[in-house]
This record gives sequence, structure tokens and C-alpha cells, in this order.
Amino acid sequence: MSWSISAIAAEPVIVTRPRVKVGLLPFGDIIVLTPENNLFLYSGKQCLCRYILPSCLSKGQVPNNMIPSEAASAFHDLKIVGLADAVDGRVNVIVHNGQVFRCALRRSPSSSLVNDCITVMAQGLSFGFYNHFLGLLWGDGNSAYLLEADATVDSEWDSYSSIVMQMGQKFRIYPEKLSDSISNSSWDFLITSKFHKNYCKTYNFAGISTRTSPDLKESKSSGSCLEATQSQDKPFYSEFLLEILDSLHAVYECLKLDNLRKRDLGLLVVLLCNIADFLGEGSYLDHYIRDFPGLSKEFGICNSLSGKTPPSLFRWLENCLQHGCSSADKSDLPSLICRDETSVLSWARKIISFYSLLCGTNQSGKNLSSGVCCNIATGSYSNSEEMTVLAMVGERFGLQQLDLLPSGVSLPLRHTLDKCRECPPTDWPADAYVLIGREDLALACLSHSSKPREDEAEANANLVSMSTPYMLHLHPVTIPSSISDTIGLENTKLEDADAVDGSTTDGMEHIFNSSMQLRYGRDLRLNEVRRLLCSARPVAIQTSANPTASDQDLQQAQLWHLAQRTTALPLGRGAFTLATISTLLTEALTVPKLVLAGRLPAQQNATVNLDPNIRNIPELKTWPEFHNAVAAGLRLAPLQGKMSRTWIIYNKPEEPNVTHAGLLLALGLHGHLRVLTITDIYQYYSQEHESTTVGLMLGLAASYRGTMQPAISKSLYVHIPARHPSSFPELELPTLLQSAALMSVGLLYEGSAHPQTMQILLAEIGRRSGGDNVLEREGYAVSAGFSLGLVALGRGEDALGFMDTFVERLYQYVGGKEPHNERSLHLTLSADDHNRSAGQMMDGTPVNIDVTAPGAMIALALMFLKSESELVASRLSIPCTRFDLQYIRPDFIMLRVIARNLIMWRSVHPSKDWIQSQIPEIIQNGIRCLEDEMADADEMDAEAFVQAYVNVVTGSCISIGLRYAGTRSGNAQELLYQYALYILNEIKPVTVRGGSDFPKGISRYVDRGTLELCLHLIVLSLSVVMAGSGHLQTFRLLRYLRSRNSGDGNVNYGTQMAVSLAIGFLFLGGGMWTFSTSNSAIAALLITLYPRLPTGPNDNRCHLQAFRHLYVLATEARWIQTVDVDTGLPVYAPLEVTIKETVYYGETSFCEVTPCILPERGVLKTVRVCGPRYWPQVIDLVPEEKPWWSIGDKNNPFNSGILYVKRKVGACSYVDDPVGSQSLLSRAMHKVFGLTSLRASRPSVNDCAGAGAISIDQLVSTFSSDPSLIAFAQLCCDPSWNSRSDPDFQEFCLQVLFECVSKDRPALLQVYLSLYTMLGAMADQVSTSASTMSDSLFIPSLKLALAYNEALLRRSLVNSRGGIIQSTFIGSLRRRMEELLKYYLGLQSDFHNYLETGRWPAENSQHSNPSTFLSWYLQWYNVPAPSVIKNAVEKIKPGHKSSFPILRLLFPRTHVNAIGEIDKFRVSDRVNA
Repeated sequence: MSWSISAIAAEPVIVTRPRVKVGLLPFGDIIVLTPENNLFLYSGKQCLCRYILPSCLSKGQVPNNMIPSEAASAFHDLKIVGLADAVDGRVNVIVHNGQVFRCALRRSPSSSLVNDCITVMAQGLSFGFYNHFLGLLWGDGNSAYLLEADATVDSEWDSYSSIVMQMGQKFRIYPEKLSDSISNSSWDFLITSKFHKNYCKTYNFAGISTRTSPDLKESKSSGSCLEATQSQDKPFYSEFLLEILDSLHAVYECLKLDNLRKRDLGLLVVLLCNIADFLGEGSYLDHYIRDFPGLSKEFGICNSLSGKTPPSLFRWLENCLQHGCSSADKSDLPSLICRDETSVLSWARKIISFYSLLCGTNQSGKNLSSGVCCNIATGSYSNSEEMTVLAMVGERFGLQQLDLLPSGVSLPLRHTLDKCRECPPTDWPADAYVLIGREDLALACLSHSSKPREDEAEANANLVSMSTPYMLHLHPVTIPSSISDTIGLENTKLEDADAVDGSTTDGMEHIFNSSMQLRYGRDLRLNEVRRLLCSARPVAIQTSANPTASDQDLQQAQLWHLAQRTTALPLGRGAFTLATISTLLTEALTVPKLVLAGRLPAQQNATVNLDPNIRNIPELKTWPEFHNAVAAGLRLAPLQGKMSRTWIIYNKPEEPNVTHAGLLLALGLHGHLRVLTITDIYQYYSQEHESTTVGLMLGLAASYRGTMQPAISKSLYVHIPARHPSSFPELELPTLLQSAALMSVGLLYEGSAHPQTMQILLAEIGRRSGGDNVLEREGYAVSAGFSLGLVALGRGEDALGFMDTFVERLYQYVGGKEPHNERSLHLTLSADDHNRSAGQMMDGTPVNIDVTAPGAMIALALMFLKSESELVASRLSIPCTRFDLQYIRPDFIMLRVIARNLIMWRSVHPSKDWIQSQIPEIIQNGIRCLEDEMADADEMDAEAFVQAYVNVVTGSCISIGLRYAGTRSGNAQELLYQYALYILNEIKPVTVRGGSDFPKGISRYVDRGTLELCLHLIVLSLSVVMAGSGHLQTFRLLRYLRSRNSGDGNVNYGTQMAVSLAIGFLFLGGGMWTFSTSNSAIAALLITLYPRLPTGPNDNRCHLQAFRHLYVLATEARWIQTVDVDTGLPVYAPLEVTIKETVYYGETSFCEVTPCILPERGVLKTVRVCGPRYWPQVIDLVPEEKPWWSIGDKNNPFNSGILYVKRKVGACSYVDDPVGSQSLLSRAMHKVFGLTSLRASRPSVNDCAGAGAISIDQLVSTFSSDPSLIAFAQLCCDPSWNSRSDPDFQEFCLQVLFECVSKDRPALLQVYLSLYTMLGAMADQVSTSASTMSDSLFIPSLKLALAYNEALLRRSLVNSRGGIIQSTFIGSLRRRMEELLKYYLGLQSDFHNYLETGRWPAENSQHSNPSTFLSWYLQWYNVPAPSVIKNAVEKIKPGHKSSFPILRLLFPRTHVNAIGEIDKFRVSDRVNA
């Protein structure tokens, strides 16, 4: 089809049908500029109206919209010359002077009802009919909403309905006006025949009348010409009005399902009654009057000229619930609703699709067997209820839309949501979880999504659409971690009676947040930890009030011992505050002061400083200041993204210092130094600052751990002069830097088994250090051993074939036999390496094992970590002869035990028997001889036995600590604690009794320093096992050990560092972090726990102090905290944790209370929120030998430590009610509400406003966070409550409130009140005879509630929690309704008259609104239209006295009471006849 329009410019616009689409494209119109400079709007080839520019443009005002020519005077000054840039309903109008006006063409009426009616007519009417309607609509000068920009809603509806009424009036007067002019020719007979009509419909000519249509191109007012031609054709208007009736009836049925469209429904029903009256459709007219009985005064007689029954959505919904979707009559559904593109009727289509899915429809893609289509969201489902929930999500039908439905219609859908609420599938979208009231699962689902920001914004919008306006608590929950969120600031200040100023910044002030308060409650452990680890204030020195010269010397001695402890505190503080604050990239990092001064409480807190003439204070503070800066940097939590390079450079000082050096190491341990460029790195190196270089190398290696990054590798090898080529200029580097570089190489190549790197590191173990300090050779060799072990970490058996040679050489370094093939090792080296091999350490023997043995043993242990290689372990045997005991150093025995157990990982067991099995028989016999006073033991042998015994025991305890790191194993804790007490009692008897079966008196044969070292290593291992737990018994032991320093000269810096680290480990990350047992973690912990403690703050000979911070690489944030999704506050919640079956135990489940630390990922199988107070939630995991999820990982099922939970209504949180009072809820509610006394004595207003009334509000808010319940409870507390409602209603409201709170169904408050007030309003109308109700639309809703109850009784709908509304309440509504119908005595006669004449009753002396009673009766009992009943009665033979069975068969949906009345009517009608 084609046509032409004369125009100089044209643009496509969307004006007449903005909501109609043709396929996926909107229906378009054309705005045309004719050669005469006129603007016309065309829909197809039909000209609708002319537009002109308003006169206000001459004053420079820009109009908001353009109006038709009939609405404004012509404006001739401006001449339109072009159109451009049309978008939707807007177009640029170009005038002759070059001005461009952006004009908005009036698109659709502001009245939603008019808009819906026009849109549905565009979709429901035939093409020709709708074009004719557009001509009437746009060509009529009385169309008010086209004339005025600010037309009111009422005027728009009046204009629209008047057009439809005009067509009806013309249809009605046609027989009177044109009866004389009707032609009886054969042509007229042909074009009015049924064949012609069917032909036109078949070939899409339904809009062409039986007369020839005029040529639209030749008419300026096509609408008026079409009207003039077609107004003389009654069949045209008959079909036209029938299609309008069908279309608008579909809108009418749709509006009945929306509680907020009652006013629109009242306007539309009047128009529909007129159309039905014009057409003589008595069944339609009767259908409308039943809903609005007040219309019976204007349309009293319902005589039907056709047997057509109007569709009824309520009837279809009721049948669907009663008999299933397959049995429901599809003719009850308007045909337009079944169209997918009908946007206006999508509300009804969605409800039909939900009921269809719930009642067992057959599904084929989007199409359902009920005739409608439905979008179903992705997700699994196992029953019809779950599929219905997904359909509601797919159709974006949320709780807000559910509240708009009539109560009876919403009940089955609320039943569906309630059934799916407890255990929904785990793969649902977040919208589905919000819909069923599981916001906890919704937020967890959102946190796991990896969508871009645009999709996340759309998802958040969907969540809002799923929720209700008064329940929009899906705000992002942040767990506060700053000092501003401190709970009870007065309780979190540093509790120190001797403190001068409790507000000093000590680097731990941020630790007291809501999470920590919840973890420890009113416990003051954190306060005590903060006091013990504080190094920012002078320490108290106890002296006399009148000091003498000797007292001053004593003060300096005490201050020196306290300074040893103070300088060791930052290591523990770094572990305690690990990753506890977020980075503020706009501020510099604050490092707390390290104060070595003391104060004298006996002398008004006078300050005492160390005498610089006795001690070198700057040298003393060098490495402690480094540790202090590391601790400050470790506070920063790892970021989800990269840290800003600018921020690191911003914190860089002008002159290098140890503070920035420590910060670099801390940032590197968190992985932040990747942002530095290679230029930045070499600028740091060029400063030639020892501490900065150490911190940078270790930090870079930690950040690039395991990557073998070439640029970083080159920068590290620069600091290993032994590996420089012969042509490289000689560099003099301190041994400390070389040791750090070796360790950094190991971290960089971790787990790679890189052959060349392994050869280099193996050679370095046996090479003399290039530094001046010969005593640092062992530390250099240990660093090389650790590095070699890291490179081949756990790959001793699967590395390349040269591993045998490496192992033999390491055995030589340990002190074993000569290597079998030493020559082969030299053959693998390069020429330069071979020349440099002469520098290997010989020192009079082939190998100086005193230097090489520790590093070699560590390398073997890490290379064969967890390999269970008995061959390798056997080469590290513990001495079994007296000669070997004298030959091997005792501390090497400890390393051998540790190395053997790391290799034989699975054999480590936390029992005393296992530790005894580690002790050779000769040592056990020697220890027994020592206990026997009669035995004659050699003093030298006794010392060897005891030295070996304590080192074997300590090595075994360290092995247990590493094996059970972070597990909080009760057996391991108890065992290590007993051995710690045993060693402590040997040093100095204490009140705590040690084990009675341990050997006594070993302190006589071993020096005090060895026992102190063993004690602190055991305690450190104990803290590694209990990391992050804050175990009270362990903490008390550590506090005691810390307090011994002031009066015991044997406690030095190294032991204080061990105690400080142990305290930090016990409260690792404030109790939120713990250790892993992965290969990488065990290696890092072994570096930290290396059993050679420094003797002073600057001692780096045997082990570089900076290595003690590498424990950070072994930490995991396995901490989990539950957050109430409604309040956003952390809460306690019980968890059931299930771990998988292992070789040691079967599958085990145990309970934890959040906040808590979960087991490792390798054994964790299931985490379930249990207990009666919170909705259940299950997180199923697949145990994998992988590290814990990093912070910000979208795949983390625990959302970076936050698990959202939803508290059940009727349950208190464990903070408010630790004991549990849910069982007392009923008694408390009844006591407060006073239900039994409401009827007996109505309380006064003052009483209601007193304590009892306030208690209702308080009690409900205690048990529920639902805003609707709390608001309703506040209404019950209103002093005017009694004056506005009767006691019965008050009692009912309180009972409903109790029902909703106790059963956690707050949404039913609306349903209960709606159903109750329905019957209450009916009762008022019956008793007062006043017209209080304008419609009877609540009757179908009530019947749907009854149908839902019957479906529950038939078990067609099932819910494990029972029906969501009480069956007794539904039954009482049914009885009450039947009682009301019996109240009006004249109902029977009115009903018989209605069946006889089709006339509705008028007012009479008995009642002012008899039509209302009749409408109730007809709808309640499903009485068909009178024409249908008459036709059925006429078919029954008159000989039957009772036709009840036949009528029952003819009208199966009609109630038996009404069937009886119809039978009486039939009998009486026969008698009268």
C-alpha cells in the first residue's frame, strides 16, 4: 500500500499511539509541512489536524507545546520553512528568520483512564474503525484535552466519553431518521449481507462501510467527511460499538484488579452501561449493575438481545482455584488480555499467568495453556510455587504491586511467597529473594554478582520495584571500623591507673568498633591488650618517694629493662591491628611515637629518660622504629583496587628514614607496591639507606610473590655481590642487605622450582658472606636456605632430575656424608660460578656445618614440605648415641625435629604420646636416670640429655603449632599449654600447677637462657594455634610472662619480642584474622618462628628482624560476622559448620556463634544459619586446597566476612535477649494487650496513653523491625484510638497484630483488616439502611479468599507452615455473609421479579437500597443473567414438579440456595401461566 502527500518537509513523530508497538517498533505518525506553509499531522494517509505556532512567540516566549488550529488564533508574522530533528513527540520548527523552536506535540491525555482507553482501542479495534475514531477524536473541536495544555483529567474524560456517546446516539436514532430512505435494491441487499461483512473482515476491510468510502486526500477534514458518509450506516456503528464494548470491557476487568483505580472504574462503568444499553447487551448491563448496584436507577431493565456472556476475570480466578487451570473456562478471559503486546492490560495478564502457573498450567516457552504469555526469570524450581515466584520476578511484579490487588486475589500469591520463604533455591536472582522477604539472601546475591555498574544500577532498580515503599531497607550495610563509630567511648579509653593522658595516639584507638564490641561484649580483653602493647607513653617505674643516688642508678637499670620490652611491642601491635582500618588516600599515614622514657608515679609522674652517656639511644631505636612503622602500615586493610602510587610518594620523606622504610615493607606485605614504577624503585635504591633498601626489597618480593618478575629479579640480584659477573664493579654491601636480597629472591620465585635460581641459592648457603661481620655468616646462610626452600616449596619430589644432586649437597651442609656426585654439581655451573666456588666456606673442614646446617635443614624441610618422604626424613634423624649427642649442637636438634615433622606432615598429632615418640630412647633413659636419685649419672652426659630433651620437646611443640596453625584445636592448645607451664615451673615455680608426669629438676642441667628460649617458643606456637581467638587462658599466661621483665635479668629483647608477637597473634587483626596451613603460609610462619631470637634491638646476626613480619603472608580473613539486614547492625547468630571427612576424623558438624572464625577452605563444606530466631540460610561449598577468598572477591560466598541474616518477626536478637523469650511471647503479648479485659471494661483515654499502651509499641518494636507492624502498633497507642473505634474492632486489631508478629507474616495485616472491614461496612449498611458502599466489588474478592481456603483443605495448595490466614476466620466471614443476606426479607420477591422481568428493584418501605442486597445475593451465589436462566427454564418440561437436579446440572457454579430459589420461581411461573 502506498500513497502520496504534497509536502516540502516531513518528520516522523509519535503522537497518536505512544504506547502501541508494531513488532518491536513504536507506531509512528507524520508531521508534514505543506507548500502552503501549514503543519498537518497524519496517521497513515489520514489527516488528523493542523498545527500552528501560537501568538506568544512574537513576544519571545517559547511554548511548552503546540496546539491544533482550532485552539488558537492564526499567527501570520512567522513563516515556517522547515522541520528537523524529530524525536518521539518533539520536533524542531524552523522559521524564515532563522529561529528554531523546539516544539512538543501533544501526545497523550494526562488522564490515565483516557490514555488506557485510547491505547486499548488502538490495539483492539480494526484498523478502519480506529482510523474513524481518530478522525472523530482529533477533528472534533470539542476535544478539550487537545485545546488546552492544562486540561483537567475530568475534562479529558468528558471529551472522550462524549465522542463515544455520540456514536451510540447516532446508532440509536438511525431507525427513526432513515427508515424512509432505505433502498430495497439488490445492490443494497448485497452490501448489507452477512457474506459481504465476512468478506471484508477476511481481507482486512472491516473498517470499510457498506457504502463507498470517500477519498481522504481530497478532504480537508477527513474525519467529518467520513462521519457524514458513514453516519447513515447502522451496521457500521453496530460493529463499531461492539468492538469498543469488548475493548473497554477488557479495561474494566483489568481495573477491577487494582485497588487504586476505583475512581476510574466508576467513570468507565457508566460509559460501558450506555454502550451496552445502546447495543441491547443485557448480560453486559447486568454484569455492570451487579458491580455497581447504584446504576440500576438509570438502567433498570436488563433485557438482552443476544446470548453473549461478558468475560469475568474474577470468575476465571475462582474456577482456577477450585478446579485447576485446565478446568477454567477460557471464555471468561477477554481476548485482548491474551495478546502479548497489550501493555494496558498487562496488569490482568500477569495475574492470570501467576494463577495459571500456581494451579498447574502447561508451559511452552513463554506461552501458557491458559492462553496468556509470561516471562519467567532464570533460576531453578521444583514446584509450581517456586515457578510462580520466578514468573513474578520476570514480570517485575513486586510487593508494591501485590498490595494493590484486592485482598482475596492476593492471598494465593502471598501463600506462594510464604511457602518459598524458608528454603528458596540458591541460584535465584536477588529480586526473587526480596519478593519472598529474604533480603539477607538478596544482598548476598548482589555482593556476588560481577555485573558492570550499569547493570548493577538496573538490578538495584529492580530490587526497589520488588519491595514496598515502606520496606525499602536494602541500603548498603557498612561495618563501621573507625573511631567515630566507637560504642561506649567511655569504656574504650585505655584503662591504666598510672596513665597521665589516656587520649594519646597509640595506633590502636580505632580497634574499638561495633564489631569488636560484639565479639567480646563487656569483656575488657581488648582494653588489656591495648594497654600491654602500647609503646606511645612513658612506662611506670616503681621507686621510693625520696630517691638517692643509688636509686637513680636503679631507675636507669629498670628503665633499660623496660625499654627492652617497649622496643619489642610494635611487632605485636602490628599483628593486633592487622588490616583493621581503611586507607584514606588524602591524608598522610600517622605513625605513633615510640617512647622509651619512664615516669615515676611516686614523684607526681615525673619523666625519666635513658641516660645517653650510658646507652646509644639513636642506635637502640633504629630497628624498633622500623617495626613501629611496619605496625602502623599493617593497620591498612588491603584495598579492592590498587593503592595510589601518588599516596606512597606523598608519604615519602625528603630524607630517607626508618619510618618510611617500615611503611614500604608493610605496604608490600599487603601487595600494594605493584603500583611503583621501576624508576621509583631505583630512586629508592639510590638513596643507599640500609633500612629503606631492606623494606623495599622485601616489600617488592611480597607484592610480586611467585611471579618471577624479571625487572624485580634484576634489582634484587644487584644486592647479592657474590652473584655479580666478574666484569661487574665490586660493591661493598652490608651482610644485612645481602640476606634480605636472598630472602626476597626466594619470595619472588616462590614455588617455581627455577633450576638456575636454585643452583645460585644452594651455592650461597655454603658461601662466606661478603660483609665485614663474620658473626653474620650464619644469618646469611639461613636466608639462603629459606630462599632455596621457598623456590622449591613442596616440590622436592616433582622437580627436575637435578634434585638428587641438590639434596646430597644439602645433606653435606647439614653434616651428613660426603655427596655421591659432587662433580656433577660443578659441571652444571657456569664459568663465572665455577671460579667463584673457591669462595665457598671451608674454614679448615670441607663444610662448616655450624654455619650451613640451619639453612640446609630449613631448605630440606620446605622443599619436601608435606611430602611424607621417609627417605628424606630419615637423613635428618635425631641423635641416638652418646657420641652424636656430644657432636651435634642442641639447637640443631630442634631444627632437625621441626624439619622432620614438616616433611612427615600427616604424622604430627597433638598428644603427649606423639611428643614422647619424637624423643629417642637413649634420651628418655637418660632423663629417667636423672629423676632417680640413686643412679650415678655423668654430669656431661646429663647435660647433653637434658639439652637434647628440651630441644626435642620444643621442636615438637613448634611442629604442632605449625601443623595446627589457626585451627584453634582444643587438643593442641591444651598440650602446648601444659608444656609451657612445665617449662615455666622449671624456671621458677609458679602458683599454676604443671603436669605431674613431666620430668623434674631439668633446670639443674641446662642454662636459664635455654629454658627461657624454649618457653617462649612454645608459647609463640600456642598463639599460632589459637590465632585470632583471643583465648583467655592463653592470654593470662602471656600477660604473666610480660610482667616478669622488671625483676628478671634473664628476660631479654628476644623473649619480649616473642611475648609481644604471641599477644598479637592471639588477637590477630583484632580477632578477625587467623593463619592458614597452606605451603606458602607454613613457610612464612617458619620464617617468623625461626628459633633463634635476637639478643638486642639491633641484633640481626642469625636472623634478620624484618623477617619476623612475614607472618602477614600466612594470614587469612576467615572471620565472619552476621548483619541484620533490616537494621544494618551486627548481631549474634548461631552457625552450624560442617567440615569434610579426613584421614583423622569423619565428617563433623559443630556450632559457632558469630562473630567467629571459620575453618580453612580445604575442609569447609557447609555453613548454615541455624536457631529459631533467624531465617535459615545454607551456604554449600566445595572443599578446595586453595587460599581463602581475598577481600572484595566477587566469588566470595561470605561477602568479605559479612553474612546477612534476617530476624524472624516475633524473635528478639541475642543482644536484647541472650536467654531467649520466644516461648514467652504469647504470654507477654496477651498480658500487655489485655485482650481479656477489653470487652469487660473499656479503658479510658488516659489509661490507653499510659504504660500499658506504650508497652504495645515497645513490645512490637522489640520483636519486629517491620515498619508496617510498628506503625500499626503506634496507632493502637494513640489516645484517640478508643474514641474512633469500638471495642470489638480494637480487640480484633490486637489479635491480628499478635497473629502477624507471632507467625512472622506482617503482610497479612492488610489482608485481615481489609476482609474484616468489608464485612463491617456491609453490616453497617444493613443495620442503618444508609448507602455507605457504592459498589459490590468486594464480594468476588471475598469469594476468592474462600476458594483459597478450600484449596488448602483439598491439599491442592500446600504449605508446611499451614495456611497464611486462619481457616476459622475465613469460615466466620462466610457465616457472617450468609447472615447478612438473610436480613432483608424482601430479597426473595425482588429476586423473583428480577428473574421474571430483568428489572432491578427500586427503593421501598423496607429498605432504601434493595438493589444493593440483590447484587450481593447474585454475586455471592453465582446467579447467571436472567436471560440465561429464562432460556434454561423454558427447556425444562412443565411436567416436572422439581427441576432442582436439572438446574444443578445446567448451572454447576451456582450455589444450591440460589438453585432452590430458581426452582421456586419456575414452579410459580408455571402456576401463574
